[in-house]
Amino acid sequence: MIEVKNLVKQYGNNFAVNDISFEVKQGDILGFLGPNGAGKSTTMNIITGYLSATTGSVTIDGIDIMEDPIGAKAKIGYLPEHPPLYLDMTVKEYLGFVYELKKATQPRTAHIDEICELVKISDVYKRPIKNLSKGYKQRVGIAQAMIGNPEVLILDEPTVGLDPKQIIEIRNLIRELGERHTVILSSHILPEVQAVCDRIIVINKGKLVADDTPENLSKNLSSDHKLRLRVDGPEKEIARLLEKIPGMLTVSKLGEREPGVYDFDVEGETDSDLRREIFKRLAERQWPILGMRSSEMTLEDIFLQLTSDDSAANKQ
Repeated sequence: MIEVKNLVKQYGNNFAVNDISFEVKQGDILGFLGPNGAGKSTTMNIITGYLSATTGSVTIDGIDIMEDPIGAKAKIGYLPEHPPLYLDMTVKEYLGFVYELKKATQPRTAHIDEICELVKISDVYKRPIKNLSKGYKQRVGIAQAMIGNPEVLILDEPTVGLDPKQIIEIRNLIRELGERHTVILSSHILPEVQAVCDRIIVINKGKLVADDTPENLSKNLSSDHKLRLRVDGPEKEIARLLEKIPGMLTVSKLGEREPGVYDFDVEGETDSDLRREIFKRLAERQWPILGMRSSEMTLEDIFLQLTSDDSAANKQ
């Protein structure tokens, strides 16, 4: 659906975007991440046609954004970080204005009503936008992006400034939108990206430094294969049992956490998964596992490593 090839944006001797290439397939929800100044907003502005590239190309459903900007933009719905709302208009007036601006061809009333129902703004349809809460304004912003039923939705910081309840509501809405549209989501709220996105792209200093699922990024970037266990039973005997499991490298005793309950850090060989064997052997001895969690990197850890470690960028 979206193909970015060898994208470069140069200002004098400085590269805001330096030879970035990636594809977004139809129906994907892609998380687009990068620190301030990494080139993330520049890339998104080129994809949406707001900026031209120095070299490289962007195609939307096979249409080059520079060769046929009107045709390509007709397939894109864009929500900037600050929604382009006319506060003195009612929601009805504003969405009707956007409908005319986009020259949408769907039946006007039915199309707008369907969008309002989907983003849950039907109850404020006749109210002035200036009187709406921040959460409702964001919903109106998403609604304007959906006018014309574009195949691609690009959402830049869609939950910025919202309270926790509103963030959950917008997150659920984005999941629903992903069933009908290809979505690119830019956000600084990393747990939100991890919860919603099928795939994540990270850029740093104008270069693409990661492109994979959150799970694969965590697995590939983690330098160890450790588990943290909490087991009810005799500490020394548990440690000896764990040490005998095939593929086990180290077992570290972390001490008593509750009466008769002990914590352990265990590390297995690369690409090993010790969880089932650990469960089987401890269950045979009737030593209950009260906790087991992986030490794989969180998305925050991944982001910090990719954007602060120059060697990560040099690998690309």
